[in-house]
Amino acid sequence: MFQSIRDLVASSLRYKLLLLVLFPMALVLPTILGVSIFWSQKYTYDQLYAKVNTDLTVAHDVFSRLQKEYLTQLKSLAESYQFRVSLEANDWGRLHEQLDVFRQTTKFEFLHITDFTGRWQELQKDGVFKRKGKPSPLLVAALREGNPGVGVEIFSRDDLQAEGGSLAERVRLALVYTPRAEPTSRTIEDRAMVVRAVHPVRDARGHVIAALDGGVLLNNNFTFVDRIRDLVYGPGSIPEGGWGTVTVFLDDVRITTNVPLSKGERALGTRVSQVVRDQVLSRGENWIDRAFVVNDWYISAYEPIVDVYGERVGMLYAGYLEAPYRDAYLKAMTVLSIAIFIAVMFAGWVVVRGAKSIFNPVEAMTNLVRATQRGEHRRIGMIESKDEIGELARQFDDMLELLKERNRQIEQAAENLELKVEERTRELREKNVHLQKSINLLRQTRQQLAIAEKLAALGELTAGVAHEINNPTAVILGNIDVLKTELGDDGRSVEAEIELIVEQAYRIRSIIDKLLQYARPAEYAGYLDELDVNDAVADTLTLVKHELDTKNTVIRTAYHACTPVRINRQELQQVLVNLLINANHSTPSGGVIEITTRDSAHGTVAIEIKDYGVGIPLEELGKVFDPFYTRKKSGTGLGLSVSYGLIRRYGGVITVDSEEGRWTLFTVFLRPEPVFEDGEEVLRHWIGDSSGQESLRSST
Repeated sequence: MFQSIRDLVASSLRYKLLLLVLFPMALVLPTILGVSIFWSQKYTYDQLYAKVNTDLTVAHDVFSRLQKEYLTQLKSLAESYQFRVSLEANDWGRLHEQLDVFRQTTKFEFLHITDFTGRWQELQKDGVFKRKGKPSPLLVAALREGNPGVGVEIFSRDDLQAEGGSLAERVRLALVYTPRAEPTSRTIEDRAMVVRAVHPVRDARGHVIAALDGGVLLNNNFTFVDRIRDLVYGPGSIPEGGWGTVTVFLDDVRITTNVPLSKGERALGTRVSQVVRDQVLSRGENWIDRAFVVNDWYISAYEPIVDVYGERVGMLYAGYLEAPYRDAYLKAMTVLSIAIFIAVMFAGWVVVRGAKSIFNPVEAMTNLVRATQRGEHRRIGMIESKDEIGELARQFDDMLELLKERNRQIEQAAENLELKVEERTRELREKNVHLQKSINLLRQTRQQLAIAEKLAALGELTAGVAHEINNPTAVILGNIDVLKTELGDDGRSVEAEIELIVEQAYRIRSIIDKLLQYARPAEYAGYLDELDVNDAVADTLTLVKHELDTKNTVIRTAYHACTPVRINRQELQQVLVNLLINANHSTPSGGVIEITTRDSAHGTVAIEIKDYGVGIPLEELGKVFDPFYTRKKSGTGLGLSVSYGLIRRYGGVITVDSEEGRWTLFTVFLRPEPVFEDGEEVLRHWIGDSSGQESLRSST
């Protein structure tokens, strides 16, 4: 079916135009509807969560204020003149009457006069102390420091029985099965949450002589939670059909609440859902979200209740039923969806009706084109449409004959053009092939000439110079020894000149040896040491310290290499000394030289020596390792060439990069194990290595 629809659309301009017009409408309007639903839902619930968070803040403030009111009530008794006079006079009868009147006029469930040992002072014939109450930090602060205090404490069944009366039975609460609550084996909650207030009693001189210790039970204290609810959820704060609720939890059990379990029954003994308990009681975090409360979903806010010992012992809850808001939201979204659907249908009808003025001329032209393709000679005829499409249809008839003639001319010209294009393409292809061959031949020729020139110069130098100069040098040294012997004491006057001749002769021999090392490096390979390049660099810096100090050169090192290498220590130090001295010569006084060691790609080790001196011109980078090339007036031009030969002898390579006037970087790449092979094989290895290609552009 989908294939048939696709074929129909592909073969008819009418359906294409309708699709182009209706598809954006069908796409955009539902998208707008979806975005509206998403945004309105998010905005609505964000506002609901913000409101319930504010409700919790108000409930918290009211909860704290009620505790302070209890303390204020206790303060009025503790600081009353009659009470103080009766206590100082040990008038237990009057004290007993005052305590009874106070309990009857306030919400206090118990009230005691406590001495410094924590025992109650009650009316007896002999005036002795009777028993102690539950210990508390509030008592300590009141009796020892004279500070009043109020806070939440948890009383066990034994604590309640010690207070006397029916308190223990009044707080006894059977747990009710609650969906989504944490599983438990408990069936009874017999503890009590008490707002305990303690105020010091002072004598006429201001000394603390006792403390008033009173408590208000929160279990089944509906007046307490209803008063908080009335302040938080006053008239007009909740929409019709909804209600706000406040609950005080002991652990996760509702001990006083106005959440309904059924009509006319409060949800006492029900428990909070496990996810809320884990977040609020276990982790001490507030809960601001929708939550399942007893038997329905509420927009809820919970916070932990902390007792005087700093322990989380319960929760304070404020929330309201979600259903009225959810129903209102769904009703609004339904109305919006119906309105958008009606708008889409009406817009589609308008589009279809208005598109006919376009479809008719276009279809007429289409039929004419098809008839022309079949060889029929037809015309469109009269068109009622006055718009651009109608004008186009009328001019279409006039263009048919002209089009036929133009087609004939174009076909003839196309045939001629195709022949010319093929001919020119063939010629261009042949020229490109010849040009590529010439470029390749030129590149190969230039490389071969460069290699041939270097090898020829090196062979001529090493063979000719070594043979022609080394032997005369030996003769000179031998004859100098004979001359010194023959002259004896008479030669002292020219002893300095003789020593100079000997020194220069040995210099000539040293140059010849370096040339031979460069030409035949494998014959001069020294003893191999397994060494840490970091240590080798550090030792080399000691060797050139005096040279560097002459220009106050600053050395910055960064040792990152971890792989040891096998190479002759003295020869590696010779290379490093040569590179450091060259860098020092290129650096102005007080300049900086950076030395870095690192493990490079494919298991090789790199030593980088970078100076911030005069640099090397780009056109001379390819010559720095050539024999006798030097930019120093007093240099021989063999230092870098010999260093390159020493490193290449062990299968390594030295590269150079520079920016004229700013910096020069020499990098020594070493293999962990030396590979003794000719220079061509070494370069082929490093050039073929992707890591070597990054910095070998000037090494060859």
